[in-house]
Amino acid sequence: MKSDFAWIEHIPYDEASPKLKKLYKRVISPEGKIDNIMKIHSLRPHSMAGHMALYKNVLHHTGNTIPKWLLETCGVYTSMLNACGYCIEHHFAGLKRLLKDDDKANAMRAAMENNDFEVFNLTEKAILAYTKELTVNPQGIKEIVLEPMRAAGLNDAQILEINQVVSYFNYANRTVVGLGVSTQGDVLGLSPNSSDEPDNWQHK
Repeated sequence: MKSDFAWIEHIPYDEASPKLKKLYKRVISPEGKIDNIMKIHSLRPHSMAGHMALYKNVLHHTGNTIPKWLLETCGVYTSMLNACGYCIEHHFAGLKRLLKDDDKANAMRAAMENNDFEVFNLTEKAILAYTKELTVNPQGIKEIVLEPMRAAGLNDAQILEINQVVSYFNYANRTVVGLGVSTQGDVLGLSPNSSDEPDNWQHK
């Protein structure tokens, strides 16, 4: 079916094969909504399964120790650097929901947009500096870029968490931008509600 939200076709829920419908049921919201970033995988359902498993485990897993709001902030900043409006709006909405403080969230967004990071603390600044380096200069990155995060108190496992979130968002941004995916019809800010259940992908 020709998509009204992207440059390639997609298979809608009511035309899906049993295999695809099973995947759709795992990501559908209580209101019956499926994010366009998932629907765009419908021509190759196995890539939808891979994408969602990566997203769930990198961003929504109890094994992480970096606060989820800060991981979402890395995602929003990565998406800004890649000019991916889809992911900016989805994950900024998610960030606001997690912070429960719209003024703080708006100040953080303005800071990232204006490259003025005074609203962030030392650890957050170090994380965002690494986010930028990995996104815009991956070919030139050196081990020394990790030192500000270590000096701010992050251990190597936490640095890995940041690395994986930034890497995931670069993948997601390119998926969306490269296929012209828009937010048309999406409910912004939906995310898997249960970090305790790896196989629970329900978006709420």
